[in-house]
Amino acid sequence: MLDTIYLNNSLQNWLLAFAIAIGAVIIGKVLYWVIQKTLKVYTKGTSNDLDFIFIDMIEEPLSLAITILGFWIAVSVLTFSEGVDKFIGSIFYFLIIFNIAWFATRLFDAVVEKYVAPKVKESDTDLDDILLPIIRKLVNTAIWAITIIIGVDNAGYNVTTMITGLGIGGLVFALAAKDAVSNLFGGFIIFSDKPFNINDRIIISGHEGYVREIGLRSTKLETLEGRIVTMPNSNVTDNPVLNVSKENGRKVKFSIGLTYDTSVENMQLAKDILVKILQEHEAIRDEVVAFNSFGDFSLNIMVIYWIRSGSAISGTNDEVNMRILKEFNEKKLSFAFPTQSIIIEKN
Repeated sequence: MLDTIYLNNSLQNWLLAFAIAIGAVIIGKVLYWVIQKTLKVYTKGTSNDLDFIFIDMIEEPLSLAITILGFWIAVSVLTFSEGVDKFIGSIFYFLIIFNIAWFATRLFDAVVEKYVAPKVKESDTDLDDILLPIIRKLVNTAIWAITIIIGVDNAGYNVTTMITGLGIGGLVFALAAKDAVSNLFGGFIIFSDKPFNINDRIIISGHEGYVREIGLRSTKLETLEGRIVTMPNSNVTDNPVLNVSKENGRKVKFSIGLTYDTSVENMQLAKDILVKILQEHEAIRDEVVAFNSFGDFSLNIMVIYWIRSGSAISGTNDEVNMRILKEFNEKKLSFAFPTQSIIIEKN
């Protein structure tokens, strides 16, 4: 019965191949368990974290490698046609390359997460926080692209011809995806020029808010109302950007109107009070106070002052206005409001 032929191989050879494959799976599982219970425990207690990371990242690819090797030995016991042997050999070769790439990406991500990411978080600049995820994706993509090219080349396809065809197709795709390409270049312009950083408050295209994310394709803005606005990078680079966080100060301008029965002395007193209030406030760096016009209903005093960078604008305005109201009331300086004088003639 064991000598019965099935698909050019005896039943005995089929059972032997099956036993080798099962044995490879078991050995792979046992090796994984040994690494978990012995090597990882040992390396975890050492002062060098790199050996623990290496063991932690290689345990699953190594277990898969043992399984692949066992299946390859199992298949080598059997006899197939030349075409089938070549096809099976290409599959195993691709699986080996895939396993190596899997281990490389796992090890790269683990090293970056352990050593690079903490230093990036501690740095003062936001640019490295933006670039690190992009670089990680590019490196992983490059590793998998090389893996696919090697696997396809081993399968017997002409890689040069495929790359040429991809280049022509890529040109057509780039023309069709012009907006995507412009957004990509817009992202690089933002990274290089740095008109704003993460958490900066900006105003662009009628939207005002805080920058929460800068990507290669788009920039996300959290408005003052709490809404998230996703803007294509091409739109960001093509429109003026007002960076509120980087302004040297905020200019405040308004007028105060006093009644027409205000004397010259009281007008001067009002100006002196305003200058004193502005000069004594620590958040204000410059001021202009002038009696600038005779209005329809009032004598107008123009007030201009600049709030220092980083100061609370609404808080400064509130403090200044409250003090003006208090001191003007104490000095009996009357604010004007629209009035009309009606003259009635008697016949």
